Amino acid sequence: MAAPTVADLRSDTLTRPTPGMREAMVHAEVGDDVYGEDPTVALLEKQVAALIGHEAALFMPTGSMANQVGLALHAGPGQEIVTDHLAHVLRAELGAAAAHSGISARSWVADRGLLDVDTFLSVVVPDGGPYQVSTACVVVENTHNFGGGTVQPLADLQALREGTRAVGVGVHLDGARLWNAHVATGVPLADYGACADTVSVCLSKGLGAPVGSVLTGSAEQMARARVLRKRMGGGMRQVGILAAAGRYALEHQLARLADDHARARRVAEAVGTAYPLVVDPQTVQTNILVLDVSPAGWAAADFIAAAAGEGVLGYATDARRVRFVWHLDVDDPMSAHATEVLLELLGRGADDRG
Repeated sequence: MAAPTVADLRSDTLTRPTPGMREAMVHAEVGDDVYGEDPTVALLEKQVAALIGHEAALFMPTGSMANQVGLALHAGPGQEIVTDHLAHVLRAELGAAAAHSGISARSWVADRGLLDVDTFLSVVVPDGGPYQVSTACVVVENTHNFGGGTVQPLADLQALREGTRAVGVGVHLDGARLWNAHVATGVPLADYGACADTVSVCLSKGLGAPVGSVLTGSAEQMARARVLRKRMGGGMRQVGILAAAGRYALEHQLARLADDHARARRVAEAVGTAYPLVVDPQTVQTNILVLDVSPAGWAAADFIAAAAGEGVLGYATDARRVRFVWHLDVDDPMSAHATEVLLELLGRGADDRG
């Protein structure tokens, strides 16, 4: 029989509402948000817009919808976005930009998803005329999910904003885990917000809300976004119950993201010390640990299956790499167990190779 699950590290979307969050949801004041009459939603939108330093915000049911509405604000049918090859909007949103908005995309290979300003700007074609696709928007992800929780340097984001503004191209920041970047670096959220025209942030990952993301931008953009949200099926009614969870998360569960970062880093240091080809601990900046298990003789899918049998759940991002994500439902004993299992499996693979 398989061992009972001890540490579920597949994603930080697995977080469950805390008792305090549930209490806030029970007592939330609600109204019809399609009519713009839910007071708790209005408070959440105002709060997030202020944090990001933008004029307005719009509550969304999902992060993918927040990103897709954001892209549609910048680009129309036959135009393109430019981003890196690991970006969530390309790898994990099922071609939504093309399917819903007729937007095409070009990408470049990015080490751990790190922003390369010169490459980004060299790819951009602001006016392709009648012969080439015109670039309407560049997309940056911070922190970078498939890159391993990579934090984009603020100076690079600022340089990209300068370069795109000079040629009239928009910037959308996929900030699903922007909270993690803020906690890891101390950079104010508004400084990140100043580097983009629109920003999406997620409430249902490390912050622990059961559902919801928020898109921020100008008041004019958010008025258009409300139409696009409805068109995509995202109009919601008495949704203050969910907005209350997001407000609680921001007020009570933001600073604790540092605990997730610390646990992920401790595991990275233990694994990286024993198996330096598997992970460089210096690259683990937030709550995501990506291991290249191939040097230890493992295929990613086999490694994940073996770890699950020992009570540690993770995710294979490709044939070589596995991902483990820390969150508020993973404590120190669970993290210690994960360390033991990962080291044992990597050692087993190395031994098997002889």
